[in-house]
Amino acid sequence: MIYSMTGYAAQTLDTAGGFLALELRSVNSRFLDLHFRFADTLRGLEPAARETLAACLKRGKVECRLSLTQDASHAPAVLNDKALVRLSALAAEARRVLPEASPLRLIDALRWPGVLAESDPDAATLTPDFAQLLKATLAEFNACRAREGEKLAAAILETARRMRAILAEVAPRIPAAQAAMAEKLRQRLTDALSATQAAIDDNRILQEAALFAARIDVAEELARLATHLDELERIFKTGGTVGKRLDFLMQEFNREANTLASKAASTEITNAALELKLLIEQIREQTQNLE
Repeated sequence: MIYSMTGYAAQTLDTAGGFLALELRSVNSRFLDLHFRFADTLRGLEPAARETLAACLKRGKVECRLSLTQDASHAPAVLNDKALVRLSALAAEARRVLPEASPLRLIDALRWPGVLAESDPDAATLTPDFAQLLKATLAEFNACRAREGEKLAAAILETARRMRAILAEVAPRIPAAQAAMAEKLRQRLTDALSATQAAIDDNRILQEAALFAARIDVAEELARLATHLDELERIFKTGGTVGKRLDFLMQEFNREANTLASKAASTEITNAALELKLLIEQIREQTQNLE
């Protein structure tokens, strides 16, 4: 399985303490960079989340958000005795001023701000529920990353196929290009020696032409590029964490393509080398998204 470093998932869970909401989102990063945005009352759950994510993810900047929403059915209420006594005293004092006023009813007292205080749940009591929520969210998160990774892998392999087509087109042209360049060199040497009226040594001219042909021989570069393409396909077939291996392989691709361009013996080979470099850069940009 090939995973992208870009992903998103969100899940909620109804617990005895309230509605837990977990959100995971990630973008590219050279290393694993975890960021947690937990409510203060839920900080105790962060170590378990960090351990689980670190065991599952290898690279990427990951943001993990956790919140708890309580309603009347979840939030346990605690009676504030001091607030209730103070409210009763205030009601008695008010009745002395307004003796005709209705007495304070219990339901009104309980609705008074501060009389009933909602207690925050203990993070430890939410641990089993959070573990369940994290597992479900992480599964959705990885499924999202896998879908994105599959698309990236397909795009990269299609680009690799175009590179193979260029290599197949260039290879048959190399001998003719080398021969033409060697002949051009031989003619220039012959003309130069004739202009200086020096003795023309055909063997020496042929030796120089042969040395030049060897310097512009790109068969080795083409073979190495083909080998790198084989390795690229093997990496994708193997799957797993491929990002760093592909980063290194892209460096090797660039090295061979640059050498091919510098030794090109014809315009066609030069153009092919430039096209290869463009495709290699496209692959390099796409591999930056892979874990």
